Amino acid sequence: MSDLDPRLRERLTAYRNDVVTQVAGPGPDQARHLLRRRRRMTAVAVAAAAVVLVVAPVVANAALRGDQHRPVPAESVEPTAPSTSAPTPTPNASPSATTSTPNAPDGRISRAQLLATRVDLPSWPSGMAEGGCTTSKVRLKTDTTDTFVSMLADAPFRYGDLDDDGAVETLAVVACRYGEASAKQVVAFDRDLDGRIVTVGRVVRTGDGFDDIRAVEVHRNGSVEVRVADIVPCCGTPVYLRREQVRTYQWDGNRFGQTDGPTAFGKDPRLTDLRLRMTHELVDVPGTDTRRKLTTVLTVTNAGPLDAPQISIRGFGFEAAGGDWSKCDPKHAAETANRSCLLPGVPAGGSRRYTFVQLVPGEPGPDAHIRGFWVAHHDAQDREWPDLKRDDNSVDLPFKL
Repeated sequence: MSDLDPRLRERLTAYRNDVVTQVAGPGPDQARHLLRRRRRMTAVAVAAAAVVLVVAPVVANAALRGDQHRPVPAESVEPTAPSTSAPTPTPNASPSATTSTPNAPDGRISRAQLLATRVDLPSWPSGMAEGGCTTSKVRLKTDTTDTFVSMLADAPFRYGDLDDDGAVETLAVVACRYGEASAKQVVAFDRDLDGRIVTVGRVVRTGDGFDDIRAVEVHRNGSVEVRVADIVPCCGTPVYLRREQVRTYQWDGNRFGQTDGPTAFGKDPRLTDLRLRMTHELVDVPGTDTRRKLTTVLTVTNAGPLDAPQISIRGFGFEAAGGDWSKCDPKHAAETANRSCLLPGVPAGGSRRYTFVQLVPGEPGPDAHIRGFWVAHHDAQDREWPDLKRDDNSVDLPFKL
């Protein structure tokens, strides 16, 4: 090319440089620029995904807890297109299903904490509120013998996830005394998002088919097991008459309802139906004795359904003068000062007739009154039991003594 015209050589050199510049790949500076651009795009995508993952549980939690101050995300996110596939059927919810709420407040409350704050209580049985058992902003007391004062019972607290929100709630037994006995209710307490103690609701209370609450337990599935009794052994009522049942309750989202166990006590299967009839004769005693002789013939019938191992007849109080006194249990007669006679029993469907003679005053004294006799069922351990029909368990004399 040395023999080429100098002007032609300049044109060929310019053309080569121009073509090389147009077809050459990116250099190091352009590659670094492209890499930095891709990294920025990746970082933006990751940050957007993180915002979605953080905001979604917070908003869901606010919806489940009924929070009025729901967090609002800093940026709006374009909604994704709905799926075109058919939704999968949801099985029926069971007590053990888990629908926990993220960040639910811890509802474990101590006895001291509950006593230190005012709480709202569910309603008491009819008549208790009128007596003074309050329910609004109550400061619970303890170890008090005052009547119609809402108090915290001695029963231990129980803890468990009652509403399936993933956090623990507290169960306590509150009471209100109305005499020797107290009305009671099992109440669930929790904390709100600000940490304040709030009342979830009542599990169960006395007066709804039973008169006493004996114990409370919480199961892992959130169900509450309550041991209830049909009577309160007080006021001279013996403990052995008490019947107990275990009933189970569960939170349904609005209230506690019974899910297992008996719903009523019904007739006591330990009782039977005794009936008493009487004839009598009152005659003067010959001689100078101013007393008269009273002969009573008492017929006891057992209408069932159970045999009565023993029976007692009460209402005596004068000097014994013949008849079936020898059939009475002497130990029982001594304990009751001869006012009650414990006798061999009467089987279901059977009858027994007993004759008792007493010496009574010839003329009624200033303390004279109508006197009667009562029959009662006793078991083999000498324990007395109520009767299924009490109206026919007693008879009265037609005159005063």
